[in-house]
Parts: sequence; structure tokens; C-alpha cells
Amino acid sequence: MFGKLIQILKDSPKTIVFTEGSDPRILEASSRILASDFLKPILVGNVDEIKNAAKESGFNIDGATIIDPADFDRMEEMIDLFCEIRKSKGVTREDAAKMLSQANYFGTMLVKMGLADALLGGATYSTADTVRPALQIIKTKPGNTIVSSCFILVRSRATGENEVIAMGDCAINIKPTEDQLVEIAAETIKCARTFGIEPKTAFLSYSTLGSGKGEDVDKMRNACAKAKELMPDEAIDGELQFDAAVAPAVARTKCPESPVAGYANTFIFPDINAGNIGYKIAQRLGGFEAYGPVLLGLNAPINDLSRGCNAAEVYSMAIITAALA
Repeated sequence: MFGKLIQILKDSPKTIVFTEGSDPRILEASSRILASDFLKPILVGNVDEIKNAAKESGFNIDGATIIDPADFDRMEEMIDLFCEIRKSKGVTREDAAKMLSQANYFGTMLVKMGLADALLGGATYSTADTVRPALQIIKTKPGNTIVSSCFILVRSRATGENEVIAMGDCAINIKPTEDQLVEIAAETIKCARTFGIEPKTAFLSYSTLGSGKGEDVDKMRNACAKAKELMPDEAIDGELQFDAAVAPAVARTKCPESPVAGYANTFIFPDINAGNIGYKIAQRLGGFEAYGPVLLGLNAPINDLSRGCNAAEVYSMAIITAALA
């Protein structure tokens, strides 16, 4: 999977902002990135602090761009643009200067100004602190009303090939509506293709094509119908129980006419409870490596790290994030 993404970046090299430039995990990942020729890191923070941290940890970051918000030579221009973006909220220049001194807002504005292609943050702060400036500054793509997310899960097979699946939304929308589920599905399908998946998409439920009753079943059935109408050329079905979605023998019994059942590889969950539990079961009991959450629906690729991440995960998410640009 990563070979495909790296080739995308080799064909079109990108620049990525790390908002926590002095964090040892970021520095180790940046050192590894700089040894390649397909991605260039921008580290946000105090120049001396970042260089000293890298030296103490033994990481070579020669070639990285380091930008300190306190010394940024285009800060007045950035403040002007931020005030324009947020004028409906009555943001003053003083407000803007204070917010842009924060690495998450500053880094997001670097993307907005075209000085970077993508951003990766959250090694030391919450998902909300990554998503909030992205929503305020980058905003959602035309036609999109929400930011959503998916996880890409990868498991090695005995044949040497990887099994790759996509699961959405497992991290952002707590209880999505029918229309939001359609948007989540559309974005998850696009993301799946970036990772080499030819999507067979299942809207998941505790019911398979009417076997169960309830408003949660109705929501998934209706959302699936709307998704099929919006994307008639995609392989989509639901509502499906998970066993019917992935096990051919079960599918033959429960829904033999389904174009997806038994072979689904892209899963749309009814809410964040199910999604978060589902991907972690796959990760912890199913032997899958989980990458994400990959944020979807924004005008530029901005992604969030887990605060418990390691340098290898930072490196992987940097490649994923930049490839989406």
C-alpha cells in the first residue's frame, strides 16, 4: 500500500507541516522523511529549541524548514488573511495575532496561504484542536457539509499481498444523520481508492435487508438507498450485518442477490460508538494495522495523530496525508 502512495509523492513531491516541531517523535519521522526525495517537512516552533532537541535525540533534520510564528516574516499578511476569513465572527487583529501564535492555527494558515500542501498535528493535543482550525480556515469542500473520517486497516496475507479495508466514520461524527452518512460514504469511497481499494461498500447494522426492525435500521437502510441514488456506479448495499458483509457463506444464506455481501471491503458504521469499537476490534483481535483517522471533506489534507503515537506512525501518517494532496 505504501509503495503506491510513495510513488504518488515521487511523481508530485509535497510539503507537510508538523505543528509540534520539537517533539522527538516528529523529529525522528522528519529525519526519515528527509532521507527520501518525495516529501519535505516544515517544523513549527522555536528554531533553537527544535535544533537542540534534534541534536540531543541524535536525529538529522538538515534540510527541514523550521518556522517560528514569533519570527515569521509574513505574519502581517497572515493576520490580514485570517481576519478576512473570520470577519463574520468579529475577529480583531489582536485576536488574530494571539490565535496565530498557536502552532495549530499557524500551521493551518501555512496550508491556506499555499506555503504547504498538507498538515499533520495532534501528537500532544486533542483531535478537536486539529479539526477546529481546519474547519475555521480551510473549511469543507464545495458540496460537503461535514468533516468526517475513516481508518485504513492493513493485514498481511500468507500470499505476501496485503488485505486493505476502509472503515468510516470512526472518530468524528458522534451520531450522523442519514444525509451525513451518505456524505461519509462518498468520502470514504474516494479515500479507499487512493489506497488501492476497489470499494465494495456495506452500510452496517444489526439487520440484513429487513431482518430486523427499529429506527437505527431504518436510518442505515434509507442512507444506503440515498447513497445508491447519488453514486449509481458504485457497489453499495445495506443495511447489512457484519457477517453477511464479509462472509460469503453467510451472504449466500441471508442475501444471495447482493452485489456486495460476502466481499465488502469498505464499511459505513451507524455511529461513532460502533465505528470506534469496530476498528479497534479489527486492530487488536484481527491483526490489522490501523492508519488514521484520515480526515475527509476538507479543502486540503489535514490529519490528526494519536497522542500515544510513535515515530513510525507519524512517518506513515505523513505519507498518507501528503498523498491525499
